[in-house]
Order: sequence, then C-alpha cells, then structure tokens
Amino acid sequence: MSNYALPCVDLVNTGKNIKRLREQHDMSVRQLQDILGFTTPQAIYKWQWGECLPDIDNLLALSSLWCVPIENILVLAN
Repeated sequence: MSNYALPCVDLVNTGKNIKRLREQHDMSVRQLQDILGFTTPQAIYKWQWGECLPDIDNLLALSSLWCVPIENILVLAN
C-alpha cells in the first residue's frame, strides 16, 4: 500500500476565510443567518471560530452566495 499525502482542512484558517468573505460582501452574521434559514447564529460563529465546518449543503450555499468555488472557502493545512 502506498503512502498518500491526503489533504486536510485547516479549521481555524477556513473560519477566518469565511469571516473575511462574509465581511468582503458587506454581510453581517445576522444577514447570513437569515439567508441560510438558521434560527440562531451559533453555527456561523462556530465556523468563524474554527470549531467546525459548514456541511456540504451550506458550503454550496456559501459558494453560490459569494460567487466563489468551494475551494476558495476551504483552506487546506500544510
């Protein structure tokens, strides 16, 4: 079996990137919460703090909303 260097997502830097993209698009956490249909903003804050990642449905929504590929939202660890 070969040793493969598999990609790994950097949670903290992805969170910073999500916050940067949100701010770049002049969007508040509350606005994003409403667009995504969340009842509370906790999930968005957890993404921004690097505690967890958006699920694939929310990644697709963010990608579409901000007109960027998913690869431009996620930050890979070195």
